[in-house]
Amino acid sequence: MESISIKAPSSTANLGPGFDVFGLAIDAFYDEITLTKTKGGITIITQDDIPTNPENNTAGLVIKNMKKKFKIKKGIEIKIKKGVPAGFGMGSSAASAAAAAVAFDRLFGLGLDGNTLVEFAGSGEKASAGTVHYDNVAASVLGGFVIVKTNPLDVIRIDPPINLRMCVAVPKLDVPKKKTKVSRGVIPKKVKLTDSVLNISNASAIVAGFMKKDPELIGNSIKDVIVEPARQHMIPGYVKVKQNALKAGALGVTISGAGPSIIAFSQKSANLKKISLAMSKGFASAKIECQTIICKPSKGAVDKRK
Repeated sequence: MESISIKAPSSTANLGPGFDVFGLAIDAFYDEITLTKTKGGITIITQDDIPTNPENNTAGLVIKNMKKKFKIKKGIEIKIKKGVPAGFGMGSSAASAAAAAVAFDRLFGLGLDGNTLVEFAGSGEKASAGTVHYDNVAASVLGGFVIVKTNPLDVIRIDPPINLRMCVAVPKLDVPKKKTKVSRGVIPKKVKLTDSVLNISNASAIVAGFMKKDPELIGNSIKDVIVEPARQHMIPGYVKVKQNALKAGALGVTISGAGPSIIAFSQKSANLKKISLAMSKGFASAKIECQTIICKPSKGAVDKRK
């Protein structure tokens, strides 16, 4: 095999109380990576406004790390086609990193397990977020709902309910460079025990909801009293968007990853267009336009031909 193309889905992380632990692959957007063997070095080709130095590019950093680890002398050309909007809390850098790790594994027939692929994909997050974290990449690599345990890394994957649906509102805002780093900076260093207990109970109920294939239990448990209150001021109109979505029939609403996208959880039988419109009106109250997408859980990174 001389070349391979892999597409990886967008993802939403945290799901409210599961900060840095929960991730969910969603079919709203996809990134596509094509790796081709060359004579030497790593070259990045893209039409998007992203770094082409492998050290500063999530996919490039993943390939560099994997080449070194497996002592692969061949050069690699990385073609990146971005579909996931960068900086909006939809796991954009993670989708590229996940697709790159899976593509490298297939191109060189390494046969790596899911945890190892997630670990390499996570190493690429350093290029964009400044730190390694695995919630988005685990979802993009493996698909479905993931729970990330660290020290040592162990990712637990659960198939989501087939009738789970999400409405995502992506506001048209200028996001700062290194946005993830900025939004991590506002999180409180100390947390009240009562808040911690509340978040743990909701997070546990979310896991039970995925195990029992119960969208209502999942949605009703998406309540976060630690990270969301600290970040919501960074998203104009957040309170109104959330109120509107819940009034329109959403089961639970939270910030998608580090934001500024907002995600509402519901089920197939709900009036999803009504929820999406309500979210748009919430942003409009703050004089902000937004794009809304109705989506469902996705499979992980797959060969584009399939």
